Amino acid sequence: MKAIWNNKVIAQSDQTVVVENNHYFPKSAINQQFFKESDKNTSCPWKGTASYYTIEVDGKTNTDAAWYYPNPKNAAKEIEGHVAFWKGVQVVE
Repeated sequence: MKAIWNNKVIAQSDQTVVVENNHYFPKSAINQQFFKESDKNTSCPWKGTASYYTIEVDGKTNTDAAWYYPNPKNAAKEIEGHVAFWKGVQVVE
């Protein structure tokens, strides 16, 4: 699977975990140069508290377009250490 934004592959892995129709990529599979920590947090009743990344590629910014669960609840342990995408990031095979 590949995550693409602004015509760049920002993550690639054949070991994604699918939860609620989102592909979660291992953190080791993301291209760190495009990711900046965000202050945003949200809460999911069964996964826990999500943290976000803003994606920056070739001078363009996609605010809070990637999320991850640094300390997921037990029901979501399979996505610990993984990152998912939205806001126009294409996830393709």
